[in-house]
Amino acid sequence: MGPFLLVVALSGALYALSTPVERMIYSDELTAPISGEALPLADQVSAATDYVGQEETLVAVRPAPEPGETTRVMYSGTDLGESETRAIFVDPATAEVRGDLTTYGTSGALPVRTWIDQLHRGLHLGDFGRNYSEFAASWMAVVALAGIGLWVARAVTSRSRREALLPRRDVSTRRGTLSWHASGGIVLALGMLFLSATGITWSQHAGTHVTDLRAALGWTTPAVTTQLGEETAVPDEHAGHAGHGGGESGHPSAEPGTADPAMFDHALEMGQAENIDSTNVEILPPTSEDTAWVVQEIQRSYPTMVDSVAIDMGDMEIVDRVDFEDFGLMAKLARWGVDIHMGTMFGLVNQIAVALVALAIAAMVVLGYRMWWQRRPTRGGTARVGKPPARGALQAAPWWGIGLVALVALAIGLFLPMVGFGLIGFLVVDLMVQARRTDRSPH
Repeated sequence: MGPFLLVVALSGALYALSTPVERMIYSDELTAPISGEALPLADQVSAATDYVGQEETLVAVRPAPEPGETTRVMYSGTDLGESETRAIFVDPATAEVRGDLTTYGTSGALPVRTWIDQLHRGLHLGDFGRNYSEFAASWMAVVALAGIGLWVARAVTSRSRREALLPRRDVSTRRGTLSWHASGGIVLALGMLFLSATGITWSQHAGTHVTDLRAALGWTTPAVTTQLGEETAVPDEHAGHAGHGGGESGHPSAEPGTADPAMFDHALEMGQAENIDSTNVEILPPTSEDTAWVVQEIQRSYPTMVDSVAIDMGDMEIVDRVDFEDFGLMAKLARWGVDIHMGTMFGLVNQIAVALVALAIAAMVVLGYRMWWQRRPTRGGTARVGKPPARGALQAAPWWGIGLVALVALAIGLFLPMVGFGLIGFLVVDLMVQARRTDRSPH
């Protein structure tokens, strides 16, 4: 599993730093000269629609959050991939079109960050490639917990606490490498478990189990209902995952012509009068005649602001609202966990911290391989591979110990399928190696 962990850690570090890089690369599209008061959204949307053509389907508008930034007017298209939209960047003061780019997910990732994101979660191999990141995320937790157990056992038998906590200066020997790997690993263990848990939530297989578990325990994330006439909110299971591993874009597909540009200003005003306080806002037009407009906050940085409101623009009435402060504790933790994982919660500080943790995990993998290489037999003048652990440890355990290990492995394998498949693969290879050795042994 080492290569999988190495790739996911290095690509994760790259993704963590992709947001500031994105702002530099696409500064022309993301920023505009401060030249006066912002025009009504109707004028900005009309300018974007004139640019793309009346036949394009308008699916969302993100007003400029601050002076000097641009408004995003977003359209769907048959030539776009899953969770992608075509974003037209408009100068809010002049309605000048400053850019035309494909964006991805609710995070609004632009092409460079999207490319890095797809590399991190699937190696650009589609759904099949996502198995690699799920394998790495699932096994990262197992490795971290096993490492904690080994460190505790070493700390108990160590002559001093200093030896267990602080690395040796000498890294040329296996003992020195082990010291660095152990002391660094115990510091990183919490970060590894966090990244593993949050990464698993949007994985293909285990993510479904997490969603089912949250639903069974009542930990779902609420979302406004857009069906006119309905009074209760419905859960949105993928609200926290779109844009980084989730399959939902968060944008409805409205029919052409249903989104009147003049209505965006009215929808925003009504939302601001109700519960929309952030300047980072997205306005979604209705998907059909019997669905409502939605105005939702998209501020994932601290303090989190993701309130939303559904509006019947025909009667000019609020039909539903959801406030983040009313989320359950687990729904809030899920929201915060995903945002910290993606580096959006605390901005650049968060991004640098995640990148450093990811690079440190990669270093732990390299140190692990270094220990393996330093353990190789060197007698006879040949540099063979590292010596494997002694066989038969499980067979020597009592029957109840073997049964307990089997039950735990089965439970984990069912909830985390990639751990289960990995265990089966390791077992098959181990049995094949044993059979080959038995055939070669003298009778």
